[in-house]
Amino acid sequence: MIDLLASRGYFLVGFLLMGVGTYVLIGSDNLIKKVIGMNVFQTGIFLFFVASAFVSGASPPLLSASPPYVSPLPHVLILTAIVVGVSLTAVALGLIVRVYDEYGSLRESEIREVSLDE
Repeated sequence: MIDLLASRGYFLVGFLLMGVGTYVLIGSDNLIKKVIGMNVFQTGIFLFFVASAFVSGASPPLLSASPPYVSPLPHVLILTAIVVGVSLTAVALGLIVRVYDEYGSLRESEIREVSLDE
């Protein structure tokens, strides 16, 4: 059992990161903390996909290499997801700046109270 956990430690760390990110997203009232939680969750997903693409004893898919090969597709997808994640973070932080200018707070409960009063 310990050998299985040691060989799949990346999966455990990935699920731990996803759990922490979900907890911060749900449990926090601050908008900045929600963006940080979203980034931690994304990092867990990235680690999970890269770890699942690992093949023991495999080589890169080159003409001179012998089988088995490692599929480069998960790594390419994760690189694309990192770019999308950075863009999403930038847009979210830009929106948070506009919300702060409008409502004067970053707490969801205070923003909800102000918007209901209007």
